[in-house]
Amino acid sequence: MINDMLAQQKRLNDETNGLNWELGLTKFDKEINWARCIYMETAELIDSTPWKHWKNIDHNSDLENIKLELVDIWHFILSLLLQEKSIKQIIKIVDDYTVYIIDKKFQWKEAVEKSEKLMMLALKISQNNKTNTKELKKLINMFFKLCSICELNFVMLYKLYLSKNCLNKFRQDHGYKDGTYIKTWNGQEDNEHMMKLLLEKDNISFDQLYEQLEILYKNCTIGQ
Repeated sequence: MINDMLAQQKRLNDETNGLNWELGLTKFDKEINWARCIYMETAELIDSTPWKHWKNIDHNSDLENIKLELVDIWHFILSLLLQEKSIKQIIKIVDDYTVYIIDKKFQWKEAVEKSEKLMMLALKISQNNKTNTKELKKLINMFFKLCSICELNFVMLYKLYLSKNCLNKFRQDHGYKDGTYIKTWNGQEDNEHMMKLLLEKDNISFDQLYEQLEILYKNCTIGQ
């Protein structure tokens, strides 16, 4: 599963950013900062909890969206690993963290606490010129602790990762980078359509999911 995700991530990054993105620049000479992507996505995860004391104080956490945010964070962690290490080194670093136990129910305050720790680790990496293995291990360890707290096991992370990777490719193929892509179809974001397809079709493949997204995008009322 790790090998598969690394291959998919490299393919997506090659297509989106151009070859040699591992050197830290896109094909448009724009600087890449994967660690910044990680802490910005983690902030979005926190926003899926009722942490705000002034707004929607009776709302529950959106656990399904939290899991999708974790998948987004994982995209960027994989990208950071691919930029800094060889495939062999990555597998050695990550393999120990792929088996973890979900032994308690989701608690949003604990999730926020671990999210902030993940953000601090990513921020430290972002500010350094070079990432060392010790820092990467701490980052990965905290990420999987957060996954456990949020009731996301490794197998589901893998399934959601492949699905979101497909959606990310679909977005890029339909104008995400130049701003012409529309995320809302028939009043729902594309993430929601993707999740619905996953629930409706067991073991849907990458190509099948892409095809179904294509059909929905062409036939739905866009942006409403």
